[in-house]
Amino acid sequence: MPPDDIPAMVEVARAVRIPAATGKRLSTRAEFAAVLRAGAASIPQPAPGRAGGLWETRKIAAIAGVYGAQLAPHVYAGPVAWAANIHLAATAPNLLMIECIGTGGEFHLPLIGHTLRVEDGFVTPPQGPDLGISFDEGLARTHLYAGASCI
Repeated sequence: MPPDDIPAMVEVARAVRIPAATGKRLSTRAEFAAVLRAGAASIPQPAPGRAGGLWETRKIAAIAGVYGAQLAPHVYAGPVAWAANIHLAATAPNLLMIECIGTGGEFHLPLIGHTLRVEDGFVTPPQGPDLGISFDEGLARTHLYAGASCI
């Protein structure tokens, strides 16, 4: 189902001189298509973990390309999601930019064996199987989440 606020988003997109971006809370191809079709944004920001994974997000990128939109994937879920976004970005001809988690941080970089690096504003997709990162399960287990369940 498309977002209910598309008419308001269209009004904002038409009133500003900079490209409008949206989508980190959208979760289907249909929602992104409705936003793009209406002209409510020209920079979709799908979060692969919310939008159905890498393949589904790649389809969203293709839909965006039909509308001349540039892709800026959203990342919110840590270094594994960041690695997935980097690989997605490497396949999207209409990529504008990707978000990153600062420079990886004191916890995130050791958690993935320092396999992601930002150099001069650029990041190269890591090589190797799967997402190309080495995940330190022992380190993760020493930092278990103790808050309330989100389910």
